[in-house]
Amino acid sequence: MADGKIAEVTHHREIASQSSSDNGRQFDPYMAEKGIRGGDIYAEDDTGSGIHVVADGRTNLKTTKDGKTILIPQPSDDPADPLNWSWGKKHLVLLTLFLPALFTDFGMTWGTTLFQAQAKDWGMTVAATSLSINGGIFLQGPGGVIAVPFTQRFGRLPVLFWSQLISCIMVIGASQASSYAGFTACRTLQGFFNTAPQVIGLSVVHDMFFFHERTIRINLWAFAFVFGPFLAPLLSAFAVETISWRACYAILAGLYAFSALVLVLFGDETLYDRKNPQPNVSNRVGGANRLLLLIGYCGAKAQGRPSIWSVSKHIIQLQFKPQILLTTACFMMLLFMWSIGIITTVPQFIIPPPYNFSPNALALFYLGPMIGACVGELWGHVFNEWNARLYMARHNGRHEPENRLWGTYAPALAAIAGLILFGQTLQHALTWFALCFAWAMYTFAQVTATTAVSAYLLDSFPKHAALVASILNFWRTTGGFTVGYFQLDWVKRNGAGVSFGCQAAILAAGFFSIVAVQIWGRRWRMKYPPPAAEN
Repeated sequence: MADGKIAEVTHHREIASQSSSDNGRQFDPYMAEKGIRGGDIYAEDDTGSGIHVVADGRTNLKTTKDGKTILIPQPSDDPADPLNWSWGKKHLVLLTLFLPALFTDFGMTWGTTLFQAQAKDWGMTVAATSLSINGGIFLQGPGGVIAVPFTQRFGRLPVLFWSQLISCIMVIGASQASSYAGFTACRTLQGFFNTAPQVIGLSVVHDMFFFHERTIRINLWAFAFVFGPFLAPLLSAFAVETISWRACYAILAGLYAFSALVLVLFGDETLYDRKNPQPNVSNRVGGANRLLLLIGYCGAKAQGRPSIWSVSKHIIQLQFKPQILLTTACFMMLLFMWSIGIITTVPQFIIPPPYNFSPNALALFYLGPMIGACVGELWGHVFNEWNARLYMARHNGRHEPENRLWGTYAPALAAIAGLILFGQTLQHALTWFALCFAWAMYTFAQVTATTAVSAYLLDSFPKHAALVASILNFWRTTGGFTVGYFQLDWVKRNGAGVSFGCQAAILAAGFFSIVAVQIWGRRWRMKYPPPAAEN
């Protein structure tokens, strides 16, 4: 950067402003968080206190190759800076995140179609056997929160690597367990260790990509861990037709091993401290240095990184910011809570009469929610870009994080309608296609709402991406584990129409928390600033 004053505000969250020409170049107001207005550079800090002048006069800000997009944040001159990596390397590293993110909930729902086979081996009812999944789902929340301080201290790559390796070991243990208790213990620990990719994703995207590139990558990351829970039962239902349930878990262990191998071969550390740059170990020759990077030794030796305790303290402080509490605990928890309930119990609805689904039919049934997730990915890609551009065009280039939350309205309507349709179809034994369509509506809502809320949190707390992602993940999983304990009994006692109708009403009430954040979110950002960023 040409002006030293600009460097002094690199800790700020820059906001796009209406730009003017600079040597004949026109800067896209959406494509820049920093812009030029009347020759001045404007920025907004993390407290949301508004746009203010940072430096006067024209500058030589770095832009994209076509000169139309100002790069925010401004990259350093260090080739090791992840912002300076090539397009190919960035997306190769993103792929190494995509696989672990896909296998997170994928690994937990892999066994939902195997309960019938396990119940025979252990002499238990299918309903009782299905409870083995609940502990792992619950511990995904605390596991994500505990993982974040380690990612801030030791780096993203070591935490991803260990999560995949330990998950592989836990699944091997589950496949060889001689008792229900031993199996459940291994599956519970699997949930605790495999959740790291769901909280590291926002940080990795923030580390490597500029502001104008992030939303699409967030959408892909969200798609991975929302799509996974439906792909896994489809595959395991087909597999259990020809092999034992233990062999099915051996396949799952192999997938985790493959994910760990991809990290070993292609993963790289994206955590980069621009205030205190460290030597890039990944560029050194020699397998020993690569191993030290993977296991976290290099991160432990790095200078200037925060302590585990300080990051843990900041997570607690952020959790009680009203704009975080309302979007995560009061909306996202409810959205995913009822979805997890459907995933863990749907075989028990459609295998018995009147639907009488065979194992192969059950596997194909999961195509419905998978299609819904794909449509949600496409919708999120188009709508979020259009929404941001439209808002900035109407507000002189100004960007407000709360505008992102308009992306939750269509998902909320789809989720509410989907729950009602699902319940009424079960209640009146209507066609299975209605069940499938209702579930697709709900998964559409999950992908699109996750993208919108994640983008809002990243815009509001850009220097605390991993911390807010862990809070989102905590509430997303915490509510869901409880549903397996009461879903079937609730349906038997009051009927599916009442049960799922009540769930829809609760979700509708929770959506008002999003409306509240849209109204008062900016005021809360100014009144309750985040803790100081440490890296």
